Amino acid sequence: MTTATKPARRPKAKKPQGQWLIDGREPLNDDERIKQEDAGIAVQQRVRDIYAKQGFDSIPAEDLAPRFKWIGLYTQRKQNLGGEHTGVKTNAELQDKYFMLRIRLDGGQTTTAGLRAIGEISRDFARDTADFSDRQNVQLHWIRIEDMPEIWDRLAAVGLDTHFGCGDVPRVILGSPVAGVAADEIIDGTPAIRRIKDEYLSTDEFNNLPRKFKSAVSGSPRLDVTHEVQDVAFVGVDHPEHGPGFDVWVGGGLSTNPMLGQRLGAWVPLDDVPEVWAGVARIFRDYGYRRLRTRARLKFLVAEWGIEKFRQVLEDDYLGRKLADGPAPEPWEADRDHIGVHPQKDGKFYVGVKPAVGRVPGTDLVKLADIAEAHGVGRVRTTVMKELVLLDVEADRIDSLVADLDELGLSANPSAFRRGIISCTGLEFCKLALVTTRTRAIDLVADLEARLGDLDVPLGISLNGCPNACARTQIADIGLKGQIVTDDEGNRVEGFQVHLGGALGLDANFGRKLRGHKVTSAELGDYIERIVNNFKEQRTEGEQFRHWVVRAAEEDLQ
Repeated sequence: MTTATKPARRPKAKKPQGQWLIDGREPLNDDERIKQEDAGIAVQQRVRDIYAKQGFDSIPAEDLAPRFKWIGLYTQRKQNLGGEHTGVKTNAELQDKYFMLRIRLDGGQTTTAGLRAIGEISRDFARDTADFSDRQNVQLHWIRIEDMPEIWDRLAAVGLDTHFGCGDVPRVILGSPVAGVAADEIIDGTPAIRRIKDEYLSTDEFNNLPRKFKSAVSGSPRLDVTHEVQDVAFVGVDHPEHGPGFDVWVGGGLSTNPMLGQRLGAWVPLDDVPEVWAGVARIFRDYGYRRLRTRARLKFLVAEWGIEKFRQVLEDDYLGRKLADGPAPEPWEADRDHIGVHPQKDGKFYVGVKPAVGRVPGTDLVKLADIAEAHGVGRVRTTVMKELVLLDVEADRIDSLVADLDELGLSANPSAFRRGIISCTGLEFCKLALVTTRTRAIDLVADLEARLGDLDVPLGISLNGCPNACARTQIADIGLKGQIVTDDEGNRVEGFQVHLGGALGLDANFGRKLRGHKVTSAELGDYIERIVNNFKEQRTEGEQFRHWVVRAAEEDLQ
């Protein structure tokens, strides 16, 4: 008798991932269906023609979210809904009838006229709110749909807009805030940023990507655009044969599954940056995973393909030519920001100041524009550390300008705590947040300055209201991820999970997470004072906080 042979198992067919060039364009979820029906840009005209006239209740759900994101609008969180409601109530239950409006500042560039217009819009329509973000944007709150036509018209009058402020599109292009003026600059990336915006973002080619697409172009040796955590970044380098150009990085991103960007190993001249940027964006559009939004960022495709295949596909299928190999950027281990007074290449100076976690009332923005113009300044820049940089200051006007800015609460010589702290929007306005962050960060700075004075090394502190890492929790010296925690009396209260020693640069890493270690919001000042004092007592000469964290005993970090 013969024994029957079992048929060989067929390999399980892979589920389609929504990759357009592999699986076709049939939408695999509601988000993709909505984008294919109308990717969002046309909604701006409906705002002007219908919603601004008929009010919030006239807006259909699919325009309200997600299409409004394409024009820079998110509904904000209802007031007095604590973190215990996040993830329990629906988006419709959490949202208010007011909006957050994101004003796009590519390269962080604006003028005093632009700054004044933003301040006046804030004063007139946003209850005097204005927050500079770590994407070099400005965000206003309490915006009513009825006021949007006038807001857009005021912005357009000074060359500003909210186009692609949010949504599954190329977001604002980060750039060095001192591009074209810094004495130590390798190459000015501004022409590339302008061409990308003018040639590609003015069309509908990239108005339906799998998810958001973050990019940066900087020719500063200070590595001032967090290039390691962008979808694509161009970093200034000096090629031994070809001269100044850009090193290309792809596949970075944080959120709940953080990944560092990887070098393509390719050198790109300034004139070719827009074409290479578009090639990377097209790969994302055509091959990005659209089925699950949690895997729809470019970093997942780069991780699966590997950097060699990514470069090969870019060169062969999208550029039609090989890219030159090139060097990596020189490391920069000091502060990457632009705080203080620095020389420009033309003999003038630029002055960088730090608002408390990026918050400046609209009325103060108007005053700032007046102060700047009184000192001969017409150009203003924002940074990824939520700073403001004033360009073209004459030497004999520096002291007066710095004094006037300081009186407005904008210090050119802030403490390490004020200089290094950032936060997300938090529970105040965000529907995803679990805890309060921005106002808590402002209070925390004052508390730490009272307790500790200053610190002679950089200290990045990041407060995030949820796991999504909008404030770059994983790459901060002290990263604080908001959670509801249990205090010593058994009460459920606002608190934070702690990440320590995160960093970019030569020793880039996502920090040390202490198992089971949580800090309540009430304990935050005590906790940071304790570990900073431990660091000061134990550090060796020249040692940075993040290096000490690696070798510190766990009890000294708690």
